[in-house]
Amino acid sequence: MTSIPTIETERLVLRPYRRDDFERYAVLFADVAVTRFIGGVPFSREQAWTRFLRQVGMWHYFGFGFFAVEEKGHGFIGEAGFHDLHRVISPTLEGTMETGWALSPHAHGRGYATEAVGAALGWAERAFPRVKRTCIVDIENTASLRVAAKHGFKEIRRTTYHGAQVIMFER
Repeated sequence: MTSIPTIETERLVLRPYRRDDFERYAVLFADVAVTRFIGGVPFSREQAWTRFLRQVGMWHYFGFGFFAVEEKGHGFIGEAGFHDLHRVISPTLEGTMETGWALSPHAHGRGYATEAVGAALGWAERAFPRVKRTCIVDIENTASLRVAAKHGFKEIRRTTYHGAQVIMFER
């Protein structure tokens, strides 16, 4: 099993998930403000559990994955990191480190996504310097489009994924 690092920033801790994170994780993904651009429908507890386990398991097979994001002194507020989901999308993202993030609505607008994604990308550049980083963002998700731009992601294509118009990026 790959050792999952812990990364500290000025305001955040990116760390391995713990089982006791799940209750807050389930609440996070049941919130329509969070899922609006991630499929558009709040997750059931069962769907949140499946996603939670996927995020944890990604580390075992790829040596990378998502981090639990914790606001220092306040606990779990979301996630940021990488996955390889074998999405049915063209061009394929397989073999890349697809970058993603999701934060609790109370953390929106405070620069936490930019901070968390920057920390995760810094780690990835050291750990996997030759692997391409990608991301897909719903065309209406202006906040995430700004985060992607701040981190040097460049648009490579506009397409549809699960009925949503998305922009594919790489860096």
